[in-house]
Parts: sequence; structure tokens; C-alpha cells
Amino acid sequence: MRPLQLSPETAVKLAEALKIPLEQLMHMPQHILLQKMAELNQKEEEKGES
Repeated sequence: MRPLQLSPETAVKLAEALKIPLEQLMHMPQHILLQKMAELNQKEEEKGES
């Protein structure tokens, strides 16, 4: 499995938003990362509606 193709700035921002270490983010399977990003987006939308 090859590492995710993310820019360094994007990787740092995602790691902070997901509250996970950068190393864990870079070795995370792509489908799991997409799922976590969708969950984060859903939480932000719910917060915005409240």
C-alpha cells in the first residue's frame, strides 16, 4: 500500500482536524480516511445548523 498523495499542508490540517497523529494519517487506508472526512463534514454541518 502506498502512502496517501497529500500535500504537507493538507496532511497537517487533516491530522489536526481529525485529532490523530500525522504518521497515523499518512498510513491510513484511503477508504477509511474518506469515511472520517465525511463524518467530520457531517459534524460541521450539524454544528452550523444549530
